[in-house]
Amino acid sequence: MAVAAAHEFHWLSLAPLPTGRVYHSLAEVGGQLFVVGGCDETGQPISALELYSPEVDQWVGLPPMPTPRAGAAVAVLGKQLLVLGGVGIDQRPLKSVELYNTEEGRWRKRSALREAAMGISLTVKDGRVFAVGGMGRDLFPRSVLQQYDLRKDMWVSLSPMPTPRYDAAVHLLGTKIYVAGGRQCKRSVKAFEVYDTESRSWAVLPSMPCKRAYSGLVWDREGQLYSLGGLRQGGVHQRPKFTKNVNIFDSQQGVWQKSEETVSLKTKRADFVSAFLQGRVIVAGGLGNQPSMLDSVEAYHPGKRKWEYLPPMTSPRCSASCIVIQDRLLVVGGVNQSPSPAHEVLYVKLGESL
Repeated sequence: MAVAAAHEFHWLSLAPLPTGRVYHSLAEVGGQLFVVGGCDETGQPISALELYSPEVDQWVGLPPMPTPRAGAAVAVLGKQLLVLGGVGIDQRPLKSVELYNTEEGRWRKRSALREAAMGISLTVKDGRVFAVGGMGRDLFPRSVLQQYDLRKDMWVSLSPMPTPRYDAAVHLLGTKIYVAGGRQCKRSVKAFEVYDTESRSWAVLPSMPCKRAYSGLVWDREGQLYSLGGLRQGGVHQRPKFTKNVNIFDSQQGVWQKSEETVSLKTKRADFVSAFLQGRVIVAGGLGNQPSMLDSVEAYHPGKRKWEYLPPMTSPRCSASCIVIQDRLLVVGGVNQSPSPAHEVLYVKLGESL
């Protein structure tokens, strides 16, 4: 696909969230943006469900979730949002599952998870939800793989992952579900595994080249996985260090590119937003060696094999949530000293209109 030039990217500040928010979940239904739960300025999980209306640049409050939660896993099934797990008001993982019908405007409770968990990763294939890993109430990671059938309202356990973990990056490519990285008891892992939905079996892939937390993991349209930046954990007498390293996995060849074949980020950073947009891998904001949050934005040009700076974010922050809708990157909430209500969009300007 065509790759947009750096000068064609622009940020636009949109209507802020009604309240500052972090650890919220984003979902798209029919081109519309929904924000689910999260933590407010006091650090408490909330039950809010909000819809952004771009026609009038406003947020619309919808019926709240029956269960307040932060860090929930959200799957889109047609016109419905399936919300599961996360952290409740007692700061412990949840097992409750709820379904919101965007056409009817109402919530329904669904069959609960077999065990309370946070940090579950989801993907959807052929109308079935695959829920991977998580961390239980005992704070230990899980290796479970579960499948949800909406019509039967039933969870089915599948073959467990070889490596238990939570907060892993999950990507569906054809009939295969790739699971990269994640954490075990707050320690990051290098495990990289793939589940074949046809053979119903797991295979172990070459481990990620380095262990790092709060990094970015982005798949491009060519089936390459970019592992970006992050915080490298130090040893017993070493402090963690921000990194600008980039590693690339080629799913067709089944190997990680050699370090001399990759190009590092311009800025060391962690806890940033990352996405694939307009033919480029994008990283924005986060934390670095500077005393304040980052507003800098970089984009990788695959043809030139280099990172280029884009215009900075209007609201520097870390821990933001992001989603790509209709070739636009929406960055919502996050932290800058306290939970932020900031909401902005990165887009390629065509003519004079957004």
